[in-house]
Amino acid sequence: MVDLYLKDDPFLVDFQTLVTLRLGLQFYILRLIIIFRNTSRVSANFQRSRINFVQKLQETPHKPGVYLMRDRIGRVIYVGKAKDLRKRLSNYFTPSRKKRFDIKTRALVESIWDFEINTVRTEKEALLLEGKLIKEYRPKYNVVFRDDKRFLMLKINLSDSLPKFQLVRVRKDDGAKYYGPFPHSSALRFTYDWLNKNFGLRTCRAKLPGKSQYKHCSDDVIRNCSAPCVGKVDEEEYKIKVDKACQFLEGTWKERVSEFENLMERAAQSSDYEGAANYRDMIFSLRKTLEPSRKFTRGRGMPSPNINPLNDINELKEFLGMDCVPRIMECFDISNISSTHIVASMVRFENGVPDNANYRRYRIKSVKKQNDFTSMAEVVRRRYSGILRDAKKISGDILDYNQDVPIEAMKRVGKKSPSVKLPDLVVVDGGKGQLSSALKELRRLGIEELPIIGLAKKNEEVFIPGNSSPLQIPHETGALKLLQRIRDEAHRFANAYHQLLMKRRIEESILDDCPGVNGHRKKILLKEFGSVVRLRRAKVEKIAKIKGISPQNARSIKEYLN
Repeated sequence: MVDLYLKDDPFLVDFQTLVTLRLGLQFYILRLIIIFRNTSRVSANFQRSRINFVQKLQETPHKPGVYLMRDRIGRVIYVGKAKDLRKRLSNYFTPSRKKRFDIKTRALVESIWDFEINTVRTEKEALLLEGKLIKEYRPKYNVVFRDDKRFLMLKINLSDSLPKFQLVRVRKDDGAKYYGPFPHSSALRFTYDWLNKNFGLRTCRAKLPGKSQYKHCSDDVIRNCSAPCVGKVDEEEYKIKVDKACQFLEGTWKERVSEFENLMERAAQSSDYEGAANYRDMIFSLRKTLEPSRKFTRGRGMPSPNINPLNDINELKEFLGMDCVPRIMECFDISNISSTHIVASMVRFENGVPDNANYRRYRIKSVKKQNDFTSMAEVVRRRYSGILRDAKKISGDILDYNQDVPIEAMKRVGKKSPSVKLPDLVVVDGGKGQLSSALKELRRLGIEELPIIGLAKKNEEVFIPGNSSPLQIPHETGALKLLQRIRDEAHRFANAYHQLLMKRRIEESILDDCPGVNGHRKKILLKEFGSVVRLRRAKVEKIAKIKGISPQNARSIKEYLN
């Protein structure tokens, strides 16, 4: 009777369908409750972990640089550049500006947990560093440079019979000479065209052009090319033009710009405003293209073939007024981005060339917040107290060692064992503050006679103990370039170590959100496998064998990581 009644009524459904709908509705509501609880828990954790942006912005300098935005687990989600870091970053965290943000920017700001800054000297350097960091981290909120886009460079192979300049994006180990990279492509193309026209260089595609290519070439007709292909100039004369063009790119362009400035003033005085405007545009493009800037690459501090390191160290000896040539140099640098991991590096150069086997890196232990002075003092103390301690062990006569002045004892012991030999010159990355902190530690160790200097980045000034005013070494000298090489190598080595620690931290932080993994289990897993990468590769059976990890936990961990 009931079945017949339900079947005959078109507005009713059978009992089984009603039960199914009710259970489905209950399951849907339960899922919403779970999602809401998880979202609330994550949001609460995020709010607790988020830094005080107002306080950190007050510590941000008014300098050009690059900033990195990180999310709750430390991943880089955005990389940007700024002419003024404080002003630019303040725009993100000003409440009145949030209403004017688009959807993408609003989502970015809500995901920011912390930010890091890297100061540079010019906007050009900021653009170069931004491109490098975007290609390295590949942040999800960046689009530019994520496709491995590279900046343009000028290439010329001087071994060719008729060399010519080429615009390329990839640097190859082919024996050619490369200039760049240049971040402003339009200015570079203008400079490239002007360079070829001014020096009469060829632009044809043929590697060795002849009369057949000359028939279809108009550059000679409009006097943009000296036409070496048909013998209007011989190869030697043409290569002299090429050498002058290379010298122009390497430094003589400044003299030419000065000539253009005089010509621009004369044109303006004679009411030739069109000609003055042309000179103005030319000066702007040349300066925009050829102004020197640092190259942010993963080098190893090796000098280029055209550099003579021995001449540089002899020149440095004369500028510093040293008694002996600084054949062994050690440089210290501090990396303290966002104070998450404060690290230091020590690089060693011997005869002006990096001694990679004697590089050292340190994790600063006595400093919790950013303090370059205290950090520099710690790393200098740890470095040279360790050398003094090892020298005591190596010395055959401890009593004789203790009676000597430490630096004299080190000279004697260093002849027996090069591993405990003190450097001829110590370089610290910084100004008076860093130098003073390092010098105090040397005095405490009794080796204050060890030559030490500080190299400040702003104006490349050299600070010497006892001199109130800094030493200005000419920028074109090999002595300053040697100091810049060792300083940049120390900076690279410190940043590489800092990035390594940050990478480990990010990988380990993934386990924080893994179901069934608390702090104790996380410690056990990392102790057993060493890293998250090895844990991800391990089989479920191997994970389940660890004490405190059940088979169900092992399966959950495996599913979460994969």
